Amino acid sequence: MRKHISLRTLPLFALTALACAGLATLSAQKSHDAALARNLNTFNSIVKQVEMNYVDSIDVDKSFKAAIDAFLSSTDPYTEYYTAEDQEKLQKLTTGEYGGIGSYIMERDGGSYISQPMEGSPAAKGGLRPGDHILRVDSVDVADKGSEFVTKLLKGVPGTPVKVTVKRPYAADSVKVIEIVRAKVQEPSVAYDTIIDGIGYVRITSFIDKTPGEVRKALDKFKEDKGLKGIVIDLRGNGGGLVEAAVDITGYFVPKGTEIVRTIGRDPSQERIYKTPRSPIFPDTPLAVLIDGGSASSSEIMAGSLQDLDRAVLIGSRSYGKGLVQNPAQLPYGALLKVTIAKYYLPSGRLIQAIDYSRRNADGSVARVPDSLTNVYKTAHGREVRDGGGLRPDSTVDWGTVNRLIYNLVADNWVFDYATRYAAANKEIGPAASFEITDTLYSDFKKSIDPARFKYDKVCEELVKQLRTTAKNEGYMSEETEKELDKIAALLTHDLERDLDTHRGEIEEYLGSEIVGRYYYDRGKAAYELKNDKAMKLAGQILSDPEQYKAMLEKPRNNRNNKK
Repeated sequence: MRKHISLRTLPLFALTALACAGLATLSAQKSHDAALARNLNTFNSIVKQVEMNYVDSIDVDKSFKAAIDAFLSSTDPYTEYYTAEDQEKLQKLTTGEYGGIGSYIMERDGGSYISQPMEGSPAAKGGLRPGDHILRVDSVDVADKGSEFVTKLLKGVPGTPVKVTVKRPYAADSVKVIEIVRAKVQEPSVAYDTIIDGIGYVRITSFIDKTPGEVRKALDKFKEDKGLKGIVIDLRGNGGGLVEAAVDITGYFVPKGTEIVRTIGRDPSQERIYKTPRSPIFPDTPLAVLIDGGSASSSEIMAGSLQDLDRAVLIGSRSYGKGLVQNPAQLPYGALLKVTIAKYYLPSGRLIQAIDYSRRNADGSVARVPDSLTNVYKTAHGREVRDGGGLRPDSTVDWGTVNRLIYNLVADNWVFDYATRYAAANKEIGPAASFEITDTLYSDFKKSIDPARFKYDKVCEELVKQLRTTAKNEGYMSEETEKELDKIAALLTHDLERDLDTHRGEIEEYLGSEIVGRYYYDRGKAAYELKNDKAMKLAGQILSDPEQYKAMLEKPRNNRNNKK
């Protein structure tokens, strides 16, 4: 039984220590408040002086926005100020909805182009196509305007009409006027779901208020398959969203009332614990979660909690490492502040935040927490996991690197333009998942690339030139050295035809995806890309082998003596 300890029973030195600590805290708070008041008064005086005496007029809104952004730069990238006009961006992040035509817009050659209409959107129904150069929006000439300017004109109140004039490539009558009625556009957060060889697959691109319902529909379809061996949740590239949505979906796989995450802010008494609200749909079915460096925030809450609970195998590469929670705070005149209010902790007790923004270098920069300074925690079965630096997968996939050839093919729109031309010449193709790049098609693609216009990054050739110069300066250039350098130069000189053949397999992934997207939108791209997906293949192998799956979630014998 705990005894009540009176202040009278405490030693004098303890009372003195408590009193000093309280006074120190009070003194520090007063000093902080005084500094805040002093600086606010100084800032107010500066504004008045500039407004009254500066030689030119000041754009007040622009200046204050810059001042606010500068002040917030000392916090973290997630604490952001939104003007009344900007709040639509925040609404889109939480609901996935906005009023407009439903199309992705890209900038190129000084203008704005249709990149990809969303499936079923007003843009798609109206007939806009990838590659269309937007010339006018209603009566406004936008031929040489950027995507931000054009997007603002295309968005609007659902039910209102907008007239879009475009120039279409590879078309006889290239200029087309398309009338579209704006609508409430809902970006789906579940990009694709399917069953492949007994493995259910769901790709979640964001966590918004409607995501749990979309995932539930996919899982209900899986329940109808009697041969289901396992489920894969793909969170690669998912930057997060609503914590509640992530908790809800995690609850489809773990018992009701399971703690998924807890958040702790400056005041520990404001700690909040999130638990699963309902009974699971698949409490025991083998589960794998795919992650990569683009998986952040709510994605990491879902993936990390399933790892800590030993409910799923994580496959891929290390996640981003965002362990901070934001909350919107309403400001005067319709403005809003999205402010970081807490850090979140996974069931094992770990915080996976990769960057400590409170500890900055002298130049104001920040760095990731080094692995050597991270701490070990334990999963439900006693497996070791670490805090800081994001989530480490249970099985790692090497995604490889994108070489400069492929980068330039994609970045300079060679792949995009060929897909546009192909779609103009071919009204339909077969199913997305079975589409193939034939020898004839690939040969035609190679012919579409103009060697005179193709940008090559001649890094290797420049390095050989520098090596020749250095060899001469250092006195190492001889006839024999010259010959050897000539051999190296020949090996490292670009040959476009050869390089396109050498890297055909990698190029086909991008080219096929772009072509399929012309007919089947983002769902088609996802179906095509899954054919050669390294992570999906590995997940299928693990989930189809109960012994391997079980072994991966058990405590390794050589870790039994490690302490938390």
